[in-house]
Amino acid sequence: MKKILLGGLIILNIFFLSSCTKDFDSLNTDPNRIDEVTPGSLLTPTIYGMSTYFTERSYSFTWQLMQVGLPNPSVARGVHRYEVNENAGNGTWNTLYKWLRNTREMEQAAIESELPIYTAVAATLEAYIAGILTDSFGDVPLSEALRAEEGINQPKFDTQEEIYRYLIDKLENANLVYEAGGEMTGNDLLYNNDVEKWRKFNNSLLMRLLLRTSKRTEFDSYNRLKGMIDNAGKYPIFTSNEEAALVPISGMSPYDYAWGRRQDYVNFEAMSSFFVDLLNDLEDPRRALFMTQASELVDGKVVPIGYKGIPSAHSGDASQFNYNPSTPQGDLMVHTALGTEIIEVIMTYAEVEFIKAEVALHFNDRAGAKEAYEKGVTASITQWKGGTVPANYFDNEFVAFGGTMEQLMTQKYLALFFNDYQQWFEYRRTGYPVLPKTEYMLHDGVMPTRFMYHNDVRRYNPENYQIAAERIGGDDVMTKVWWEK
Repeated sequence: MKKILLGGLIILNIFFLSSCTKDFDSLNTDPNRIDEVTPGSLLTPTIYGMSTYFTERSYSFTWQLMQVGLPNPSVARGVHRYEVNENAGNGTWNTLYKWLRNTREMEQAAIESELPIYTAVAATLEAYIAGILTDSFGDVPLSEALRAEEGINQPKFDTQEEIYRYLIDKLENANLVYEAGGEMTGNDLLYNNDVEKWRKFNNSLLMRLLLRTSKRTEFDSYNRLKGMIDNAGKYPIFTSNEEAALVPISGMSPYDYAWGRRQDYVNFEAMSSFFVDLLNDLEDPRRALFMTQASELVDGKVVPIGYKGIPSAHSGDASQFNYNPSTPQGDLMVHTALGTEIIEVIMTYAEVEFIKAEVALHFNDRAGAKEAYEKGVTASITQWKGGTVPANYFDNEFVAFGGTMEQLMTQKYLALFFNDYQQWFEYRRTGYPVLPKTEYMLHDGVMPTRFMYHNDVRRYNPENYQIAAERIGGDDVMTKVWWEK
C-alpha cells in the first residue's frame, strides 16, 4: 500500500495526490507531468487518467460482473462468479482520490487566477469522479478528504445522501457559471476548450445523478428531471454524439491506448453468452465492431460459426466447449494501425436519451419515451466508428419499442458498454437487464453491490471507518448503498 508525502506530512488514509511537479523536461510530451499549476494545465491529465483507467476497469471488472465478457480459460472463482474480494476496490479508491485532488487544485488555481470558468469545469469533473466513488463504496470522505496540509489526516465519512446533495448543488451552480461565459485556454483533450460543450456535459451529468436517486422520494428526481428536459434553454444537455464526453485517443504518446499490447486486450478473453445472444436476437450491427466470430475445427480447417460466447460463471470445465468462442475485436480499443483514433467513454449522448425515455415512461408519455428510446439506441450504435443503423433495425420484434422498463434498461445496458461501472450501478438501481444465474456463483447468485473500503483506511482511520461501516450496515460487498434502499 502506498503513502504519498505532501509538504512533509504522511497522508495515512492513502488519499493519493497528483505528482504535478515531476519531470519538468517532459512537460510537452506527457499530459500527466505539469511544470506550473494553472487551471488549464490540470484538465487533460485528469481526463486522460480517468478515461484510460476506467476503460481498463470496464474490461477487467464490469464485463465480468455484467456478463459482457470473461477470462478464458477460467477454472474457478473470479468476478464473473461474483467473487469480489476485500481488495477489489483498492485501485479504484486510490485512482479516484488521486484525480479528485486535481479537481480541488484546479478550483483553487481558478480562484487565485480569477478564472471562474475553471471553477465550473472543476465542479463538473469533481461530480463525475466523486459520483463514481460514492456509487462504488457508499459513504466516503469528501468534505474533509485531501486536507492533510490542514492537519486533517483522519477525515470523517460523509453520508451518501450528503454527498449527492453537495454534488447536485455544485452542478447547478456550475451551470450558472457556464451560462455567464468565459474563456478556456490550454490543452483540453475532451472538448478543445468549448465552454458550451462543457456546460452540456455538466447538465447531462446532473441528469445522471438525479436519476440515480430515483428510489429516494425525498429527492423528487423524476419531477426535477422533467423540469430540466422541458427547459433546454436553462439546462442545455447532450443532443448528439459530437457533444458527448467521448475522449479521443490516438494511441501515440502521450495518449497511449489503455492496453500497451493488442494481445493483452484480445487474448485469454471470451465474450459472454448473455451479451452475444442478446446482440444476436437484435441482429445488432455492433457485433462486428465489438467481437470476432466464433469458430470450430472441421476436418482440420477453422470454420467460422457466427457470433457465439461462453456462459459466465460456468463450471470451469473447458472441455464442454467444442468451439472457439467470440473474443474482443481488437481494433475497437487497440487498433492495428497505431495512431488510429479510438474513443474512451466518460458519458454518452445515448445515456441522456435513455434517461429522457425513462422519465417519459414514468409520466406515461409513451410517444415521448419511444422517441427518446429510438434516439438512444441509434446514438449508442453510431458513436462507434463504423457503426450504422440498418434501415429495418427497429422492425425487429426485439428492438421495436414495447414500452417496458426492462426493454429500455436492456438497451441502456448495451449503450453503457465500456462506460466505467455504469452498467453495474444501473443494474443495482433497477435490476435490469435480467442476468442468468448459475450454481457456480457465490452469494447464492446475488450480485455484490459495493466495494469494501481500502484496507489502509481500516488501519489508519479506524474510528471514522467504524462509524461509517456501522452506519451503512457493515463493510461488506453485499451491503446496499443509500440510493439502492
